[in-house]
Amino acid sequence: MGTDDEAEEERVASRAASLAAEEGDTVEDVEAQAEAILADSDEREEEASQPNRGGGFVEHRRSEDTVEPSD
Repeated sequence: MGTDDEAEEERVASRAASLAAEEGDTVEDVEAQAEAILADSDEREEEASQPNRGGGFVEHRRSEDTVEPSD
């Protein structure tokens, strides 16, 4: 088992422990739920770092473009 695998297992175990500690509906397999949550999070993070995430358009605004100037 490599270091990356161990880090991922620790990450999943940590998230699973957080899920187990949450109040409310209980989940039978917190490790599977933790893996799914982390996979979704990783996917969103990867998409957010892509240069074409907004259809290739990046809006550049200045603060004066977003608020009315004060008198």
